[in-house]
Parts: sequence; structure tokens; C-alpha cells
Amino acid sequence: MDRLSATDAGFYYAETENAPLHVGSVSVFEGPAPSYGDLVRLLLSKLPLVPRYRQRVREVPLNLGRPLWVDDPHFQILYHVRHTAVPKPGGREQLRNLAGRVLGQRLDMAKPLWEVWLVEGLEDDRWALISKVHHCMVDGVAGTDLMQVMFDLDPAAEHPAPADWTPQRTPSGLAMAAGAVAETVTVPLRQLTSLPGPESVGSGARSLVRSTRAAAASLPALARQALTPLARTLTGPIGPHRRWAWADAQFADLAAARTALGGTVNDVVLTAITRGFRDLLQGRGALGADTVVRTMVPISVRRENERGALNNQVTAVFVDLPVGEPDPVERLAAVRRQMDEYKRTMQAVDARSIIAMGDYTAPTLLALGVRASMQAGQFWCQAVTTNVPGPRVPLYVLGRRMVSSHPYVPIAGGTRVSIGIFSYLDRMTFGINADFDAFPDVDVLSEGICRGIEELVALAKDQPAAAAR
Repeated sequence: MDRLSATDAGFYYAETENAPLHVGSVSVFEGPAPSYGDLVRLLLSKLPLVPRYRQRVREVPLNLGRPLWVDDPHFQILYHVRHTAVPKPGGREQLRNLAGRVLGQRLDMAKPLWEVWLVEGLEDDRWALISKVHHCMVDGVAGTDLMQVMFDLDPAAEHPAPADWTPQRTPSGLAMAAGAVAETVTVPLRQLTSLPGPESVGSGARSLVRSTRAAAASLPALARQALTPLARTLTGPIGPHRRWAWADAQFADLAAARTALGGTVNDVVLTAITRGFRDLLQGRGALGADTVVRTMVPISVRRENERGALNNQVTAVFVDLPVGEPDPVERLAAVRRQMDEYKRTMQAVDARSIIAMGDYTAPTLLALGVRASMQAGQFWCQAVTTNVPGPRVPLYVLGRRMVSSHPYVPIAGGTRVSIGIFSYLDRMTFGINADFDAFPDVDVLSEGICRGIEELVALAKDQPAAAAR
């Protein structure tokens, strides 16, 4: 029985009827499709490796403590594994529309917070898996690690027979409340009794000074962002329905653009996304010469020895995408300057300590604060863009090779569009999730991202290598 971290509890509390906060993906495989029973048996054999998938969230009475993960005594895998099909031969559009409807639906918050859908009927004798996992359960990087549980590196891999499982007894409300009160007292005491010695105190003081200086140095940038003209048409109320689009790119093309034009592959990707938003706003007649689209870019602070841990270890930076700039090279330079500055700041500031500070927030205030911020709307940024590195080797499910996977990132709090980016083998895929009513032109954004990549690749062929710049 584990307690949700402050970050995970924040994602749980932020869930609303119009803002389901699960992450997901749509993965396409070479056929033939496995039977529904074979998929269920595979997942049952893997569940002992991910016990969270048999647990549900239980809130503490009166919010005296953060919610707990407890075993679901009525767990039934047939509820979580669904089976559907598209009319044969189902193309990309049919799969995309189906995935948009499935991913737009809320998970049942009273049950373990995940679903997997087996989709048959795709063209070229292919099939797909649509997966959904609530953000309070796992962040993007840990989610990629969890793929290793269900997916195999060997197409001939064998799997153990499903084992019996007995849930642990769910604690009573009184026991949960008493435990929360006791933890409120004992955790600060443990922190006090583990105070560091003089040398560590000195080191901590120097770290605090560095963090303070870095924060102070970032104030001018924050002031500039506060005065920057933003694309306000991208924010506003969110409805219950979603439009979902995707785009694809060759990783080699992105790497070639990075080598010739400088920066990182992530800088190149953000620049291509800038072109997509530029086309979108231009089509809406809302593009100004100084307009930017501010996107939140989540950053994992998970250490290497924490890979696979089932809790969120993320922070975020805010990048102004220069959509008003007509020159793609200048757009890349502007994005690169911001990302380089954030890297310097993140090195000076202990982001993990900032995240951990949430563990000392009163649970009732945490719940109220998160819910209030979601209801009030969020107008500091207009988009969410997250890049999750995937495996560069083939993955298999029941001997079938995965050929592609597109990510799904939730939207909430007035931010009406998100872009998930996933790399697998030699490709990088983009999954674009948008509010249905606010983005009837979501395809303009996805097509603009593709054009942004194409223009950078074309420019790269005419430029000397700039990897060292």
C-alpha cells in the first residue's frame, strides 16, 4: 500500500469531466492479429511485474492525507482489455478516428487506471493496440520503460502461465485517516533527525546560493515572456470531445538537419512544430510578426537508477515558439537560445528538491489548489509539447513486430492542444491531441509540422556542418 506523491496526487485531483488526464499510444503491428484470449493471457502473465495495474486510488477521509494505492478486490482484467475492429480494409483515417474516440473517453476512476484495446481490420493485414494509463500512475519516461513489460525483444519469446493473485485487504477509512495523521507528524520528525553534518550543510548552502542566483538570472526572461504577445486563439474552455492527428518523420532527416544547422534534435523538432503553429495561425488570420506560441515542455528528472519506478519525476520549462518569424533558420536559432538557457538554469537549480517540496503541502490545500487552477483556466502557455525517447530496436507482442507507435498526451486547464513525440527504430512520430470544437483545423497543424521538417532538411543540404557550433 503506497501513498501517491504530491505530483501524482496533483494529476489525480486535476481530473475533470472535460479533462481526462491519461496518457496513451496507438501502436500498429504486422499481422495476423492475435486472438483476444491470447492477449488477455499475455497481460495476466505480465501483471505480477507491474502490481500498480491491479491497484486503484483510495482517497483518505476528509483529505487528511494524500490518496493511497490499494489492491482492487474486484479486479477483472476483461474490463481493462477491450476488443474492437474497423471496417476492412481500415486505413490510417479510420484508425485515427477510432483512436480519437477511445482516447478521448475518461477512465473509470473507481478501478485500476488503465485500458488496452485490441483493434482488428487494418489494411495490409495489420492490427493495433490502443493503450491508456492515467498520468497519476506513470509519467512518459516510466511509461516507455513499462513497454518492456508487455513487449518482447525476441519474436519467439515465451511467457509464463498466468499466476493466481490474492489482493491485500483494503484498510478501513478510520485506519487510513489515522495513518495519514501519524505520517503528518512522523515525516517532518524524520527529516529533522536526519539533518546533515556541517560539511553537508555548507554544501547545501552553496547549492542554495547557486539556485538563488540562477532564479534571479531567469527573472528578466520571465518578465519578457510576460510582455510577449501570445496566440490567444489557442486557449480557452475545453469540451469533452477530442480531435487527434498524427505526423511522421525519419530520424535520419532530423539528425541531418541538426548536424548542418546546429542545436539538438529536440531543437529541430520544436522548430518544425513552430512551422505547424505558424501555418495554423496564418490560416486563422491570427498571425502577427511578433506572435509566439508558448509551449510547456516537460522534462524528466528521473535518475538512471530510477528507471521503471511507477511515479512521476517531471518538471517543466516554457519555450516561446517564434511563429511570427518567417525565416526557418532564425526560428531554429531562437528556439536553441531558449533551450540552452534552460539547460544552464536546470543545472544550477535542484529541480528534484522543488518537486519534493510538494510532499509537505497539506493534502486538502493540494486538492483545492489543483482543482481551482484547472477550473480557472491556464493562459500562460498555449500548448504542451513532450518528447519521449523510445527503443531503437524492434519490439514484438506475441511474435508480431510493432511497426509504428503514436503518443497521446492529455490537455487541461485552458490549454487546448498537446503534441506528444515518440521515437522508435528509425522514425519519430507526432501525436496531436486537440479540443474538438476549438481545432477543426488540426490537420493544418500536423501537415505544417511535416512541412517544417521538410524545409529544415532542404536547408541542411545547402549548409556546412554546424554540429560544433
